[in-house]
Amino acid sequence: MKKFMDKDFILSNKTSAKLFHEYAEKMPILDYHCHINPAEIAADRKFDNITQVWLGGDHYKWRFMRSCGVDENLITGDASDHDKFIAWAGCLGKAIGNPLYHWSHLELQRYFGYNGILNADTAEEVWKLCNKKLKSPKLSVRNIIKQSGVTLICTTDDPVDPLNFHDEIRADKSFKVQVLPAWRPDKAMNLEKATYTEYLSELSRVSGVTVDSFANLVKALRSRLDFFESKGCLVSDHALNYVMYAPASSEEIEAIFAKRIKGASVTTEEELKFKTAFMLEMGREYARRNWVMQLHYGCKRDNNTKHFDRLGPDTGYDCINTETSSVGLADFLNALDREDSLPKTILYSLNPADNESIGTVLGCFQDSSAVAKIQQGSAWWFNDNRIGMENQIKSLANLGNLSGFVGMLTDSRSFLSYTRHEYFRRILCNVLGTWVENGEYPEDYKTLEQIVKGISYNNAVTYFGFDLKI
Repeated sequence: MKKFMDKDFILSNKTSAKLFHEYAEKMPILDYHCHINPAEIAADRKFDNITQVWLGGDHYKWRFMRSCGVDENLITGDASDHDKFIAWAGCLGKAIGNPLYHWSHLELQRYFGYNGILNADTAEEVWKLCNKKLKSPKLSVRNIIKQSGVTLICTTDDPVDPLNFHDEIRADKSFKVQVLPAWRPDKAMNLEKATYTEYLSELSRVSGVTVDSFANLVKALRSRLDFFESKGCLVSDHALNYVMYAPASSEEIEAIFAKRIKGASVTTEEELKFKTAFMLEMGREYARRNWVMQLHYGCKRDNNTKHFDRLGPDTGYDCINTETSSVGLADFLNALDREDSLPKTILYSLNPADNESIGTVLGCFQDSSAVAKIQQGSAWWFNDNRIGMENQIKSLANLGNLSGFVGMLTDSRSFLSYTRHEYFRRILCNVLGTWVENGEYPEDYKTLEQIVKGISYNNAVTYFGFDLKI
C-alpha cells in the first residue's frame, strides 16, 4: 500500500516520477487566468485565520458542504469563522474521490507543513496550527505568491475598472511578480441584463464616449482597450453560454441596440445577433493587438433562483450546459479567419463531452503564425479533477498537438490554489510516463523534458508573449 499523498502521489511508475521530479516540479508558475483580487495583492493582505483564506468565496467547498447537509449559516452565513472551519473539516473526511480532498491536503502540506489528515477529529488541531502560521509574514498574500514560484498573474477585470491597484503593485519594485489585467467585457455584451443601460452610462463616463449607438459602443471599448494595453494587458476572456454565430447587417445591429437602450427588451434572436456582432468586433481588436482571446462556455448559471436572490452570483449554483455545438464555434472562428482577423484563441467548454469536437475544430484553424494558435484550454471548473484532466490531455494528444499546450491555470479566488498546478503536473507526468512505460513512446528524455517543461510553463510564456525569461 502506498503512503497517503507522499512525494510520488499520483506518479504510478518510475518514469512518471522522473518526469515530475526532474522536469516539472521546480518549474515556475504562470497563472494566466484567475479571479483573485488585485487589491489584496496591493495591500499584501494578511489573513486572521484559515477560514478567511480557505473558505471565503470558494464555491467548490460550499457546494460540497451543502451536499453534506450543512446549514447555510455555517457556509455563507453569520456563523463564526471557527465554526465554519469545523463544519468544513467534518465534511472533508467524506470527500473521497473528490478533488477537494487532494487540493485541501496539498495546501495543508505545502503552506502549513501539516502532513496529517484533516477531519472532524483533527479539526481543532489544524485550526490552531494554521492560524499560528498565518500570523507569520511568510503567509501574507505576496509571500504566498512568491513562495509558490509564481512569475506572472493575470487577474480578471471589467473595461470600466481604473486598474489603480495594478498601478500600485507595479510601482512597488520590491515585488517582482508581474500582476497584469485581463480584459473581461461581459457586461458590455450582455444587453439582456436588467442593469445594461446603467453599465453603458458608466462606460460612457470612463471612456469619454457617449455610448448611444453600437458604433459608439465599439469606439468606447477601443478606448478602454487602449487603456488596458497601456497597463500591459495581452489577454481577454469571455464567459459565454455557448459560442454563437448569427450574422446580421450593421443596420440591424444598430436597430437592436437602439431598441435596448430605449428600455425595451430584446428577443432571443436579436440577442444572438447582437452578441455575434460584439464578439466579431472584439476578435478583430484582439488580432490587431496580438492579444489572446479566451472563450469559456458551456455553463448554465444561477440555477437556484431562491438562493441567487439571497447570495448573488458565483455562490455555487451553476451547472454544465449541454446545449453546446461545434457549429457556431467553427462558423465564428471562420468568420474572423476569412478576414485574417482570427487571434490566438483558447477554447474551454464546461461540458466534457465537447473535448473531441474542440479537438477537431481547432485543427481547422492552425497556421504558422503561432505554435498551436488555437488551443484547447485545460480542464475547466467541474472538470479540473484527475479524470477530467486526464481525459482532456488524452483527447488533445489524440487530435492535436499536446506538446504545444499552454497548460494549467488556477481560475481561482484563493491565494492557496497554486497547488493546483502541482496537481496538474503530477497528472500530466503520470500520463506521459505511463505511455513510455507501456512502450507507446520511447525513452527520449531530451524531447520529454522539452514537452514537460513546455506544458508546465514555457509554452505559455511564448504563446501569450509575456516579458519573461524562459
